[in-house]
Amino acid sequence: MFVTGIAHAPFANDSASTHCDRSRCCLRFIRTEFATRECACKILISLFFRTLAHGIAQVNTRGCERRERAIALLRSEAGYSCRTAKTHHMKPTTAATDFNEQALTTASALPARYYTGVDASQLDRRSVFARSWQLVAHASQVDHAGDHVVAEIAGVPLLVVRGDDGALRALHNVCRHRAGPLATCPGRGARRLRCHYHGWTYALDGKLLSAPEMRDAKDFDVSALHLPQAQIEVWRDFVFVALSNAPSLADVLDGIDARVGADAFAGYSLQQHVAYDIACNWKVYVDNFLEGYHVPHIHPELNRMLDYRSYITELARWHSLQWSPLESAGDLYGNGDALYYWIWPNTMLNILPGRLQTNRVLPLGPDRCRVEFDFYYPGDDAGAARRARDLAFSDIVQKEDVDICERVQKGLASGSYHAGRLNPRRESGVHHFHELLRAAYRADS
Repeated sequence: MFVTGIAHAPFANDSASTHCDRSRCCLRFIRTEFATRECACKILISLFFRTLAHGIAQVNTRGCERRERAIALLRSEAGYSCRTAKTHHMKPTTAATDFNEQALTTASALPARYYTGVDASQLDRRSVFARSWQLVAHASQVDHAGDHVVAEIAGVPLLVVRGDDGALRALHNVCRHRAGPLATCPGRGARRLRCHYHGWTYALDGKLLSAPEMRDAKDFDVSALHLPQAQIEVWRDFVFVALSNAPSLADVLDGIDARVGADAFAGYSLQQHVAYDIACNWKVYVDNFLEGYHVPHIHPELNRMLDYRSYITELARWHSLQWSPLESAGDLYGNGDALYYWIWPNTMLNILPGRLQTNRVLPLGPDRCRVEFDFYYPGDDAGAARRARDLAFSDIVQKEDVDICERVQKGLASGSYHAGRLNPRRESGVHHFHELLRAAYRADS
């Protein structure tokens, strides 16, 4: 009735017969040209308001000319609607129930609009990344004074640097003069931090030391300026940083040490870094990681190694673990357990016999992310061939994930999908992630 009512809204100066003819013409065209009621409704609403705004109602065309002009306008509107389908799904006011808690047995996935559009990205930046711990480095990358790495969290550039006093700091990589960068890449042994823009120079603890040619600046005190700092903590040589309002890192990681053992990763060193740029929202990749439901369909070689029937997901407050018995060739992993940890919101630890792999899922935009992989192995030369096989096998698995995640993103942005039901047995990890997202979104709103 609503669609019909919009279609029958009369133009100014319409006679009753003209109004009926125009309505029938519009509805007939809509039915034949567009597949869904939702799409037709959007086109008619937009057409109605554009008609009022631009005074098209004053145009008194007749007969075939009137019909052709109406159809041309509808076709133009259809093209506009289809090209901006993603935007249409982000603009409406948030549904009142989107952020409500859901029981696993009756849960649906997060609606598609939270995977597309600038509004969704801004929501994630505020409510998730600005309030969570982010893995930014390994301690071996910053083990001496002046060693540093660069990172970005929720749009804030950061510089993680070891000070002369041995302390590790996460400084804002934003000069107090006019926002230039102090470092643009990792480095070793820096004695000072100098802005690339105008040469303002800071000590390794963030205090401003000098500002060239500022003698004539009245009431300017070099000693009063200091780079802001973020929170920083180290766990098992992994460096985590948080901007503010994050739960304690001990709470986030609670239970992992007990499960993996005190000597896990002892003697391991960072030996390989790989990154994949993926045309999908960061949450699509995390969703995919958090369930083994897709493994038999997407990862044939990995499926042969894992025992899908014994695949288990365990949930904690801020992290989850998927694990399965593993059987593989002795020159790859051998036999044991495959442990896949996810840590809120975007860090993964993939633990296989003789190998640790960390993943960081970094948002690059509404429909793009980068996944960075760091590979850690025991430092023995005898494992070189085994490491090469691991890298090659991992690349096969990741390319399979990249392909399906990019296809899912297209489906989410199509306007065809809203939110599907979750599988309670196989997708409890996805549900857990979505409940944490809903809680973060509630806190933001």
